Amino acid sequence: MIAPDPDGRLRPVLMPTCAPVPHPAWSRVIAVLLLTVALGACKAVKYDDPPPARASESSAPYQAEVDEGIGAAVAILVDTSGSMKEPAPGDSRPKHVVAREALEAMLDATDAFIARRPDFPVKIGVYSFSSGVRTLRAIQPYDRAAVKAALANLPAPGGGTAIGEALREARPDLYRAGVFRKYLMVVTDGENTNGRNPEQVAREIWSKSQGGVQVYFVAFDTAPEKFGFLKDVGGDVIGAGTGAELKTALDGIYQGKILAEAVDAERPPTKK
Repeated sequence: MIAPDPDGRLRPVLMPTCAPVPHPAWSRVIAVLLLTVALGACKAVKYDDPPPARASESSAPYQAEVDEGIGAAVAILVDTSGSMKEPAPGDSRPKHVVAREALEAMLDATDAFIARRPDFPVKIGVYSFSSGVRTLRAIQPYDRAAVKAALANLPAPGGGTAIGEALREARPDLYRAGVFRKYLMVVTDGENTNGRNPEQVAREIWSKSQGGVQVYFVAFDTAPEKFGFLKDVGGDVIGAGTGAELKTALDGIYQGKILAEAVDAERPPTKK
């Protein structure tokens, strides 16, 4: 718009403008959207809401996957964590080499036992663990050459120590072996650093197997007291500071405890 000023000259005059008035329907839509955003923000910052409930694991006893008879199944779990590459006490060789040699020597007891009791099946599996778990030989009828080859294929040391995961991984294979007697034998030089707590896993195995799975540890160059919980779940731990002591400890567990139970092999272990 153009209008004269006091001097009589014509000048443009800016007229006041008004903001557009939204349609009533749009006003309602905007209000609903703002309310939704506000409620969402309130919910997002509400930290005291309880987490969703987890489905608890079954507490039912383990069940054999095949028919079972007399015999013994042994899962040998070997620590291949980074610390196993350190020299063994009193030896210039690394601990993993000394441990493999001791396990190979242990096989002599199996040969002698089978010669005396050819009617008693012995089945052996070999597993390694570091940050994870590896099956080197699933539990199968004893074959010295096959077990020795599995031990020769133990991976180079490296990573953490997943003892609980190793127990948990090997346990189901015992229930596929078709024999009453079931054992987990662990050789380790340290404490658990990865995965599940071995004490919790051992207690679960003891409970769900109803005492049917025995767990034995050889604590190589580490304090056996850290595995004292094994005595509460029908197992045991033996300490070994040197390679010679490791051989003695393995013999004490394997021949003195595991194979010695052959005299009671005609029936399954007593449920506890």
